[in-house]
Amino acid sequence: MHWEIGGYKPGDIEVVAGFDIDQRKVGKDVSKAIFQPPNCTRVFYKNISKTGIIVKMGKILDGFADHMSSYTEQHTFILSDQRESTQEEIIQELRNSGADMLLNYLPVGSEQATKFYAECALKAKVGFINCIPVFIASDPTWAQRFKNENLPIIGDDIKSQLGATIVHRVLTNLFKNRGVKLMRTYQLNTGGNTDFLNMLDKHRLISKKQSKTEAVQSQTAIRLKNDNIHIGPSDWVPWQKDNKVCFIRMEGNIFGDIPINLELRLSVEDSPNSAGVVIDAIRCLKLALERSQGGALYEPSSYFMKHPPIQYSDDIAHLLTEEFINGLSDVSIQSINKITSSIQK
Repeated sequence: MHWEIGGYKPGDIEVVAGFDIDQRKVGKDVSKAIFQPPNCTRVFYKNISKTGIIVKMGKILDGFADHMSSYTEQHTFILSDQRESTQEEIIQELRNSGADMLLNYLPVGSEQATKFYAECALKAKVGFINCIPVFIASDPTWAQRFKNENLPIIGDDIKSQLGATIVHRVLTNLFKNRGVKLMRTYQLNTGGNTDFLNMLDKHRLISKKQSKTEAVQSQTAIRLKNDNIHIGPSDWVPWQKDNKVCFIRMEGNIFGDIPINLELRLSVEDSPNSAGVVIDAIRCLKLALERSQGGALYEPSSYFMKHPPIQYSDDIAHLLTEEFINGLSDVSIQSINKITSSIQK
């Protein structure tokens, strides 16, 4: 969404370490590992030079759902037979690599594993970007721990560049601003990648549904009752591969309690839709490191994530993030009131 942030361009980002649990990736150079199954996204750049960065065996914990073993190797993980890395080894790898930050893209529902890697980031003294719906940046205890170490964190649960949640949020805000009373709504998503396969286990979806639902609820004029809002992954369709299809329906009342409804279908490649946002998050975190700013970064978190520590409407989140990038932002009631006033004018 930004070609340049603080003097940094996308090409300035370097992968200096990597962890995985699939035997097709562990032990390979990053340039080769990223093309291995079950990755199934559309390839838009094939000629990636050898990096010299070898993917290390990570820590499994709850990062692998039991039901995944029932599917073909094409669609799921092949667990590596290499010994799992210890916390000390991962911390040492982060230190030796010169990493500035650690990105968490574990499967949805990896509660223990996410907290394990967040702990590694703290002990290795690197920043943390939490791209999945396990609540770290939005948990006051975890956020305070990062603040105590003067380490920045952005989270939780990455938004897509133009995905189901951002579209649903904007439409919900539009209903509110135009005085349409939203009565009920749903967002149903299908996809064929390993993310959707992993989420067939409903027990792993608790935080995901909470994150996606709150992202929309935060934009309503009056919070909907639980029975009147349904948001979450719906099913895994193998032939869709990395293509995600979203169906949104919104029912409301206009003047005179006259009913109105809106239906929308969105089809988009899931992985690059996320990557377009995270490269901005990486560079914002780098600015915070340079400014010695620790703790949860409220402004970029509100713009890049579904479940940030503080929810703003997307127009305000965008303006706050621009202020952050320009070194002008100070999240306060006064600052937000000023921005809200400028929008109204």
